[in-house]
Amino acid sequence: MTAKPKLPLYKRTFDILISGLLLILLSPLFILVAILIRLESKGPIFYYAYRVGMNYHTFKFYKFRSMRTDADRLMDQLKHLNSYSKSEEADSIWVPLNRSLIVSEAVDKIRVKDSGVIAENHYESLKSVAASQAFVKFDNDPRITKVGRWIRNLSIDELPQLVNILIGDMSLVGNRPLPLYEAEALTSDEAVGRFMGPAGLTGLWQVTERGKKGVDAASRCQLDIHYAQNFNFWMDLKILLKTPLAAIQHENV
Repeated sequence: MTAKPKLPLYKRTFDILISGLLLILLSPLFILVAILIRLESKGPIFYYAYRVGMNYHTFKFYKFRSMRTDADRLMDQLKHLNSYSKSEEADSIWVPLNRSLIVSEAVDKIRVKDSGVIAENHYESLKSVAASQAFVKFDNDPRITKVGRWIRNLSIDELPQLVNILIGDMSLVGNRPLPLYEAEALTSDEAVGRFMGPAGLTGLWQVTERGKKGVDAASRCQLDIHYAQNFNFWMDLKILLKTPLAAIQHENV
């Protein structure tokens, strides 16, 4: 794992004070949710997965378990439900090697792999398409439990991340840390900028686009980059004030 990111002093101080206070005040709610999760289904109360945050720092990301215990193993079976997926196949623009490559003034550079060749400008476009498909969001996700749907709609499942904030993996406000498979797909120069900002419990995307149908992944990435380049105390404060309303969502995503 990479070293924990260094945040501005004002932001780190604010994170420690607020996350510590909230963990104390919300402890009765934590106990209630833990009991409900355990009563509904066997398995751990908390869920953790490795996520990628600021400067590609990888850390254990904590949540209340809101899904079936075999949720991760069902990912491949549910790819067709991904709201961000595109219909175009990545290899469809590669030309098979057994065909003649027509080189013109418009194609002066090519890339070669086992299955064929591709013009350099088309390869760069392919990378952009891959980045746009990196985010994963399932509509009406069948892996979610009944209690899980309730705590997700109220964003209660995210509260254990206050521990991540307290120990310095995340900030109260920032870009959502991504699963490893999503972070690995965001390799284009345009997308890398989102990792220059702190990972957060809430952020610009959450208070402007969360819960909307047909959300464009490229637009989400641009919002993340905008925050990474411009975050300050007053921006964070505005986002925090908008978060309570944005946290109550009714779309099951």
